[in-house]
Amino acid sequence: MIVYLHGFRSSPQSFKARLLAQRMSERGLAHEWLCPALPVSPLESVALVEAALAGIPAEQVSLIGSSLGGYYATWLAERHGYRAVLLNPATDPGRDLSHYVGEQTLWHGGGSIVVEPRHLDEFRTLAVASVTRPERYYLIAATGDEVLDYRDMLKFYAGVTTTLIEGGDHGISDFGNYCDRTLAFCGIV
Repeated sequence: MIVYLHGFRSSPQSFKARLLAQRMSERGLAHEWLCPALPVSPLESVALVEAALAGIPAEQVSLIGSSLGGYYATWLAERHGYRAVLLNPATDPGRDLSHYVGEQTLWHGGGSIVVEPRHLDEFRTLAVASVTRPERYYLIAATGDEVLDYRDMLKFYAGVTTTLIEGGDHGISDFGNYCDRTLAFCGIV
């Protein structure tokens, strides 16, 4: 089972999510793909994923987390022993999203969310001090990320398999070049 966790203000309609879903479908594995719409609450987001994966052995689960989804993927991987691919992951969303308190427009499909101060506290509840088994992680980080500092990612995920993209952007707009290696790390060939 592969679970894609989208980023802040994103959705299952993101470019990376749609591309990965297409590749899974092309391989006849659409039934092994899950990409939930995550609520604004961090605790509700991880609870949603935990409920969806209840009863599935950890060795059969891979998480792919983009941006804020990478933060959730790290917490879930540490808690349950899952593999995780991290795409320009957030390392301190309580800090990075503090200036987004209030109503925020969603990127796909219209609508908005309301970020409350309690959500920033929830991020702290999900903080991971460090990864315990680097071999379970694969980091893809872009030096040109205009939202998050790739150096924070490299420092936090020191020792994990890493692809460093020179330049690029936060959304990894050339993700098609990294899609197959992402799936390969998840055990999909």
